[in-house]
Amino acid sequence: MDPSDLADVLASVRTFIRNEVVPLEEKIDAEDAVPPEIVAACKAMGLYGFAIPEEHGGLGLSMTEEVQLAFELGWTTPALRSLFGTNNGIAGQVLITGGTEEQRRDWLPRLASGEVTASFGLTEADAGSDPSTLSTSARRDGTDWVINGSKRYITNSPLADVIMVFARTDPDAPGNRGISTFLVPAGTPGLGIGPRDHKMGQFGAWTADVHLDDVRVPADALVGGEDGLHRGFVTAARCLAHGRVHIAALCVGMAARLVQESVEFASTREQGGKAIASFQLIQGLIADSVTDHYAGRATVLEVARAYDAGTDRIQGPSAAKYFASEMVGRVADRAVQIHGGAGYMRGVPVERFYRDARLFRIYEGTSQIQQVIIARQALGKAARG
Repeated sequence: MDPSDLADVLASVRTFIRNEVVPLEEKIDAEDAVPPEIVAACKAMGLYGFAIPEEHGGLGLSMTEEVQLAFELGWTTPALRSLFGTNNGIAGQVLITGGTEEQRRDWLPRLASGEVTASFGLTEADAGSDPSTLSTSARRDGTDWVINGSKRYITNSPLADVIMVFARTDPDAPGNRGISTFLVPAGTPGLGIGPRDHKMGQFGAWTADVHLDDVRVPADALVGGEDGLHRGFVTAARCLAHGRVHIAALCVGMAARLVQESVEFASTREQGGKAIASFQLIQGLIADSVTDHYAGRATVLEVARAYDAGTDRIQGPSAAKYFASEMVGRVADRAVQIHGGAGYMRGVPVERFYRDARLFRIYEGTSQIQQVIIARQALGKAARG
């Protein structure tokens, strides 16, 4: 994208978030829903397709451009980004990286416009960060595929129009081999969505279990066609690497908001007749958070550049996601501490962000999974004994 066009997009999103979304944060948290007018505005702004190629109706942002947008999105409740995150991220990337040209033409324009919402159906009760134990199965029946199994914590599944379902198509293949991906539209007989999960935080971002009971889909539902058979793990890995850089940037944006909340509170809250900002121990907490934010932002921008160059799409994304998700947790904790008792009260932004931030260390691969990926990339064969 032309730099001036990107600047316009970022400015528009910044204004929208700070003027329209931030005043609604408490309402979104209390009602566990994003108001329809905000959803409509996101569609009109092209946010449902920021990472989808221009030829398919999206904005076609590079990773370096996308993380700058995510910095802005991180300023407010994660529920906003969750509305369109799967379309651009882990679900949409399934088609961008692994779909046939026909599948891309059919689905991507509708994802980009927001006409269709997609979900990424990988996680199971016994197969989370490591999909090698995935048990959902798909077997051929004539020219169709029949899918059976269950998925857990699937983002946007209660409102999804299509779910990218990962299933084992070769039961004899070891580990992460023999897994394929299928496009399963909502309303397909045998596809069931459980009740919405009641989470610790990130209210307004909906997740639920997905159940597949003899779900029958045609041959063209296999992502990538016959060339995509048994390549589901490769597709998932690529999608998750993209998502990790994005989530890292989102954490940086949230850290920026937490720093501002901390600075504003410390500058106005008085103890003993003077602002607590004059206390050196408070200054130390804020200095640590400012430094964390700087480090996270620099890391994400460098990793995004390497991702765009194609020089690192494994270790860098994991390192960025690991550092930034842990970093924002520290910044959120300090923000609550700076606020004192007020920081523990509902209705105070830092209390809500403290709950929201905790999930970043879990999804798109836990911090422990990122450690394994980073170490194995650094150590090579030695890491495997």
